Amino acid sequence: MLPLLSLSALWGFVLNLTVGDGLSLLRSNTVYQTVGVTSTELGLQLQAERARSVVAVTTRDLTEDLGKQRALTDTSVTGFRRAAAEAGDAIGDELRGPLRTLDRELARLAAIRGDIDKGLSSRLTALNEYNRVLDALFRLYDHLVPVPDLALFQQASSLQTMGNAREIVAREQALIGGALIDGRLTPDEATALTEYAATRGFMHARGQAALDVELRRPYEQVFAGSAFRDFTLMEARIVTTGAPPPDARAWNAAVSQVMAQLDRLGASSSQVVAARAAEAATATLVRIGVAGGLGLAAVLASIVISVRFGRRLSAELAELRSAALELSEKRLPGIVDRLRRGADVNVEKEAKPLKVSGSAEITDVARAFGSVQRTAVRAAVGQAALRRGVGQVFLNLARRKQGLLLRQLALLDSMQRRTHDPDRLEELFRLDHLTTRMRRHAESLIILSGAAPGRAWRNPVPVLDIVRAAVAEVEDYTRVAVETMPASAIDGDVAADLTHLVAELIENATIYSPPTTMVQVRGDLVSNGYAIEVEDRGLGLSEAEYGAFNRLLADPPEFDLADSDRLGLFVVARLAERHGIRVLLRRSPFGGTTAIALVPRSLVNSQPALPPAVKEPSSAPRGRTLPSRTRKKALAVVSGGTHAGLPTRVRQASLAPQLQAKPPAEPEPERKPERSPDEIRDLFSAFQRGTQRAQEKATEEGEA
Repeated sequence: MLPLLSLSALWGFVLNLTVGDGLSLLRSNTVYQTVGVTSTELGLQLQAERARSVVAVTTRDLTEDLGKQRALTDTSVTGFRRAAAEAGDAIGDELRGPLRTLDRELARLAAIRGDIDKGLSSRLTALNEYNRVLDALFRLYDHLVPVPDLALFQQASSLQTMGNAREIVAREQALIGGALIDGRLTPDEATALTEYAATRGFMHARGQAALDVELRRPYEQVFAGSAFRDFTLMEARIVTTGAPPPDARAWNAAVSQVMAQLDRLGASSSQVVAARAAEAATATLVRIGVAGGLGLAAVLASIVISVRFGRRLSAELAELRSAALELSEKRLPGIVDRLRRGADVNVEKEAKPLKVSGSAEITDVARAFGSVQRTAVRAAVGQAALRRGVGQVFLNLARRKQGLLLRQLALLDSMQRRTHDPDRLEELFRLDHLTTRMRRHAESLIILSGAAPGRAWRNPVPVLDIVRAAVAEVEDYTRVAVETMPASAIDGDVAADLTHLVAELIENATIYSPPTTMVQVRGDLVSNGYAIEVEDRGLGLSEAEYGAFNRLLADPPEFDLADSDRLGLFVVARLAERHGIRVLLRRSPFGGTTAIALVPRSLVNSQPALPPAVKEPSSAPRGRTLPSRTRKKALAVVSGGTHAGLPTRVRQASLAPQLQAKPPAEPEPERKPERSPDEIRDLFSAFQRGTQRAQEKATEEGEA
């Protein structure tokens, strides 16, 4: 658009110049046909009235001829004013000033005539008054030459100068005509005549010098003729003697002949200039047509070419845009998604060049996009390889750590069976619990690496056992209260991951809530599956944080090593995505946070739950249960206190303290003798052997 606008502006500027000349010619023609023609007629009538008025002042006789001439002059004045009004807007600002001046001078004609009629004006005074009016008229003539051509303007101006010189000759004729009546010239009149003669000679010389050969030659012939020579000789004699010429007839004949020759020459010269002006006007109109037509054709051609070029360029850009959008919105995201799923990507095959045709610039841009595409694919493949490498490192470290932890658990089990000291046994139980938590963290690394933990069951596992096992893997398990849950079971393939998921949610609740508060865990069988809720009494989160965490849980992104503070959330999100479990965080009515894990109906088994046993599966052949004391602690946190999750009835628990009957005093139990250390050791050994037999039996039933 910018070149088109520039070209249009240039065309408009050139057209304005040429059209301006044409409009100037049109205005000039209008002014000439109105003001010019009528002003010429007005000048002739004023000159005639001036000559008769000088005679009337000399003879003191107002003749009928003077009255007729005044009437003719008035008619010319009326026609001139009417023509000026008709010209209207054609009269430019440069012409309005001289017109106003001339109009004021014409308004003085009545006063000039009145002084003459009353005998108040002398011959020279009357002459000067008319000269003043004619001077205003000739100044108007000077502004009636708006020829745009400079050479033509110079010739027209020179002819105007020759016309002014002819006016000076007319003034000499009028002054001498009056002096011939009384045969004398007053000193002032002689001085005025001297000035007229000098001005006439200067104007003739100046005008003649500026005329070209064609226009100057006729004036040279007139000036070399006998009539003009006789006129100049008598003029010089009058200036020298200060008296009118002795031969009035010779003077009148010479001056009349000179004025007639100058009038004819002025008319013919004006025709020549008019013809030249017509040619100039024609040339101007031709320039207008050429400039306007060619300029318009150039603008139209530019518009057509620009539109065609623009359409072609637009089509090429649209093709490039489509290719770039396909690259950015389909190909690259598809490659990245395949890399996220672990698929192998061939850089040379996937980074195909963009197929775009067009100008060199478009193809260069397409090649640049292709280069960017190859670089992006290589970077994505490199990042995927790096992530796989990091994940493999996580997996190797976690597998090694997991193996060591399994060996440590076996060693602790052996030590527990051999230990009979209660204090040592308590410490071994604590160490067993820490080892279980370490095993969960190792499994977290395996999950983040993209692999699956090795623990799995063949048969469905009761939900209550899964929750108990999750509670047992939490450090601050004594603050967790598990409410009564409907008897349901979860597929064995999902049980280990669900245990891990619930343990992460419970541990997060215990960490971000005051240590004096309890964490409530409850479950319920709903229409869409099984819902497990973990509720804490912490400070909660803002709505924006809940939204961000829920988006992460619903659509887990690539794990960012720099974002280790949310490690548990990433693990929960990966586990939930793996099995289609929906996890949602929201504000609880108590101000804390409620985490809801909705297990799909397809993973919930409707068969009766297995006998309650809090068992932690292992990839080892023998399997593993919770340590006996850890299992007891996990069971103790369940509301109701029974091993099967059933509530235990307490007599008068619903009554007010004042209404409760005091139980009868129980007899003091008989004091038994304290057992010896050997008896205590034998008792714990028997307990351990029974526990081991129960574990082996449960393992055999699970494998079956």
